[in-house]
Amino acid sequence: MQTHEEIPYQATVETESFKERPDGSVRIDATIYVSRPGHKAILIGEGGRKIRSIGERARLDLGRLLERPCHLFLNVRERAGWDEEKARLRAIGLDDA
Repeated sequence: MQTHEEIPYQATVETESFKERPDGSVRIDATIYVSRPGHKAILIGEGGRKIRSIGERARLDLGRLLERPCHLFLNVRERAGWDEEKARLRAIGLDDA
């Protein structure tokens, strides 16, 4: 939502871990995969400002959805061809089968 049309449909997010904490909050580690180095740079932004902004908004949305505080840790990684890996597409519900 924050990158509008700058990041095409060549990005996906994978939840690496989801852990409930003793205080009732959750910790979520997620990786955003992009196909090109330029997309990674756009998502991170100058001085990390864009990814920080994305994380802040996502934390608020997740907190409302889960009805508890959420600690979100985002990573951005380039992975050329992720959108052609059949197992990955199947895992996120985008396969043709």
